[in-house]
Amino acid sequence: MTALVAFGLLFACTSPVSYDLILRGGMIYDGSGKHAYVGDVAFNGDEIAALGDLGNATAAAEIDVEGLAVAPGFINMMSWANESLIEDGHSQSDIRQGVTLEIMGEGDSMGPLNDDMKAAMVRLQSDIRYDVEWTTLAEYLEFLERRGISPNVASFIGAATPREYVIGHEDREPTPDELEQMRDLVRGAMEDGALGVASSLMYPPGLFATTDELIALAEVAAEYDGMYISHMRDEGANIIEAIDELLTIARDANIRAEIYHLKSSGQSNWHLFDDAVAMVERARDEGLQITADVYTYPAGSTGLNATIPPWVQEGGFEASLQRMRDPALRERIAREMLEESDEWENLYLGAGSPDNILLVGFKTDALKPLTGKTVAEVAEMRGTSPQETIMDLIVEDGSRVGTVYFTQSEDVVRRVVALPWVSFNSDAASLAPEGVFLKSNPHPRAYGSFARVLAKYVRDEKVLSLEEAIRKLAALPAQTMRIDRRGELKVGFYADVVVFDPNTIQDHATFIEPHQYATGMVHVFVNGEQVLKDGEHTGAMPGRVVRGPGYSTH
Repeated sequence: MTALVAFGLLFACTSPVSYDLILRGGMIYDGSGKHAYVGDVAFNGDEIAALGDLGNATAAAEIDVEGLAVAPGFINMMSWANESLIEDGHSQSDIRQGVTLEIMGEGDSMGPLNDDMKAAMVRLQSDIRYDVEWTTLAEYLEFLERRGISPNVASFIGAATPREYVIGHEDREPTPDELEQMRDLVRGAMEDGALGVASSLMYPPGLFATTDELIALAEVAAEYDGMYISHMRDEGANIIEAIDELLTIARDANIRAEIYHLKSSGQSNWHLFDDAVAMVERARDEGLQITADVYTYPAGSTGLNATIPPWVQEGGFEASLQRMRDPALRERIAREMLEESDEWENLYLGAGSPDNILLVGFKTDALKPLTGKTVAEVAEMRGTSPQETIMDLIVEDGSRVGTVYFTQSEDVVRRVVALPWVSFNSDAASLAPEGVFLKSNPHPRAYGSFARVLAKYVRDEKVLSLEEAIRKLAALPAQTMRIDRRGELKVGFYADVVVFDPNTIQDHATFIEPHQYATGMVHVFVNGEQVLKDGEHTGAMPGRVVRGPGYSTH
């Protein structure tokens, strides 16, 4: 027998390739944006081991996914799961939409912290209570991983965090020495795996930062191939100027930049959206790497104190409460709430009417019955003006008061969803319709932002194809943030994989009844472990800390 024949017989007798798990016969959307195809996906451990027609391959477990879409896990570009994952690591509202990676850190982050910041974090806690057992941002993320979480987690360092660490809540520029301390804090976070620097320039103390300060912090992130991402200084009448500032930071710091929740806020400003998009696309044509993300609703959500002038909030939240208790200052505050200003984005005016300001989250039991009412309704109940009512509610609750503002256009949302350089976020915590989470009403985006992309904008309105939606839900954010081996279905990539029915996936949460899970997501795997099976959570918590490109350089 010749050696060649012997080799052939040996090859023929070799057992079929074996894997840990095979998903059989699904429609594979690999994240590239290319046409989907029918095939199999195999896992070994936490990695994707094979794709395509796997024929006679065997596995310890097989799942028939014929007729279902198989895609890379979705990435939530802006998550507020910081505290909700401490309360409940299952991340139900997002896992049931296919989110396998939560990105945190808008404006401020969970570290680095000094003793004063830790004390304030405990003092300002609302329904969710916890001890602050960490100091650095990396220690916080590792704290979550040790406790057990279903999704992966990553974070930017908030630009306001080093500012507060070094100079507190003062409205002033840092000295050269203070700025260098702030840059050192960013450097440490980047080496620990932060994705970049994230600013929130509408809220104190973030809004106290100058453009030069932001450039100085972004320069450090750029050294580690991080990015600058921003809730811009204005999303309404001054949106063009706000985008210009972001582009200046990107150019001067030589850094990739992203706009959080791109929109034109306030009905009188909707016409500015075309100019805003054109401005970004010109910058992209010039070679700047500019992207954006969006939630899929025509209403935003933040604190009720976003209606209060910034000077009231200098010195921190407690200082703002003292000012709102002062009768003389109250008159000035109420007057300025009704005045147009180039100095700050006034959400009281942006909403157009107190009827468009919905109260959804209170800290104190005495005020929780007002959840779901508008400012106009509460003002009428109390016989006070809307401005006085707002100040009274903030003071009485001792919190920012969770609020939904109806300031946006569905037409603008539809158009921004279709832009090829825009990914998606929830801008919300990851919740469950049980326990402590039922004490407040979230924005429905907490339960529906990602399912809504696939249901409303892909299937029902055909704003974009399913292939393109998957690219924007997974691959685009992974590539933008330089996240290693996630966001696509490729051999050797981590097995963050979702399986859903494109014909039935649907969001159900509403502004009045937000605590409703999306449906149609069938299976979800995180690092190769199944966390959703036949639409129900398995209880598994395989989530890990995902680190940025700077982590590998130190």
